[in-house]
Amino acid sequence: MSAHKPSLSFWQIVNMNFGFFGIQYSFGLQQTAINPIYSFLHADPEQLPILNLAGPMTGLLIQPLIGALSDKTWHPRWGRRKPYFLIGAIFCSLCLFAFPFSSTLWMAVGLLWILDAANNTAMEPYRAFVADKLPASQYGMGFLTQSFFTGLGITLANLSLFFFQGNILGQSASGIPYWAYGSFFVGAVCSITSVLWSLYTTPEIPPTEQELAYIRDNKHGALQPFIEIADAIKNMPKAMWQLALVYLFQWYALFIYWQYCSHSIAQSVWKTNSVDNPALYEEAVGWTGLINGWYNIVTFLSAFGLVLLAKKYGPKKVHFMCLILAGLGLLAFANIENKHLLFAPMTGFGIAWASMMGVPYMLVVGSIPKERFGVYMGIINMMIVIPMIIQTLSFGAIYKHLLGSNPGVAIMVAGGMLLVAAAAVLRIQVKQTDEEVRVMGGGH
Repeated sequence: MSAHKPSLSFWQIVNMNFGFFGIQYSFGLQQTAINPIYSFLHADPEQLPILNLAGPMTGLLIQPLIGALSDKTWHPRWGRRKPYFLIGAIFCSLCLFAFPFSSTLWMAVGLLWILDAANNTAMEPYRAFVADKLPASQYGMGFLTQSFFTGLGITLANLSLFFFQGNILGQSASGIPYWAYGSFFVGAVCSITSVLWSLYTTPEIPPTEQELAYIRDNKHGALQPFIEIADAIKNMPKAMWQLALVYLFQWYALFIYWQYCSHSIAQSVWKTNSVDNPALYEEAVGWTGLINGWYNIVTFLSAFGLVLLAKKYGPKKVHFMCLILAGLGLLAFANIENKHLLFAPMTGFGIAWASMMGVPYMLVVGSIPKERFGVYMGIINMMIVIPMIIQTLSFGAIYKHLLGSNPGVAIMVAGGMLLVAAAAVLRIQVKQTDEEVRVMGGGH
């Protein structure tokens, strides 16, 4: 990463981030299709949080580890971040292909663990890749291009569920509808091909002599990455600790939504649940795919607009307002009985999702040492997954004993938590990068 990195064109930034599309298509299936498949395999609703432990646990273990390893990786042919993109994408595609063939609940759970490990291996270096390749003046465009592809990938994943449900009938012996197979097969193709496109079109910037010396100083011991992570946490910038508080409420809330959105819609619109009327619940799952597809359409339509707003008003104000939109949207969501009106609160949620995928990185990137981008991007992911782990371990009991197994109330709790997260955003002290300071001061 040279001191003065050249600016890239719009299409170069699109090409380098295109692999994010396939990764997020997979995450879209996880958000909308995995929990219904668990239900088709006879999981009880209060089991859903613990059955989703794979995502946060693999993120906690793998993303910072991959970040630390990629910081200390360089190969003249394969690069620094690219080997991790490719390995993750290959295993992700294999798991997506196998997932709908799950014959038991625990087979599906096991495949989810492998799938999440692969996704995290591919995704973590992408955050560092933006910081590696782009000058500070283009960080916003780089991170929010990833938001665009997040929205596009998850949108197509969700719409594929709705499309295939209307065109493929029948179900397997284990009870999984055949329309689910189509979505997972498309995801398997998207995952590997999109990453290969980014690998083909985007060269990595060779390290400077100083960075090569930093890489050579690595003793390559088995414990070295863990020592690197512990040291990075010990010396973590204050802004990242402040972001951790935002993420505690933000990601706990999002995990509640993804687990219970189909059950909430079944309750409020169809007046049923997955146990009493599985056929109507299946309709609710299809509509959930459409609703989640819509908020991700809003995400990719609004992502580049947020670049302009963040430049004009600052990333802190933008993320604050987006979280307010999402929180109020979820408070309304659980009380809407007309399925078509559900698109309204999901519009605000989609704008917020675009912000969540890009703006928080703009809040802290100026505080992060350049040679440690990988490990700190992994630590930011730890801030995402620790709230998810807390949610998976705690919310099943909360849902059953405090919320009366009411999915609508669960969604409203999530809305309230997003409002608390918005308040916490105001505490973050944003530091400009050295390059931004030079630009503001008229330097070169």
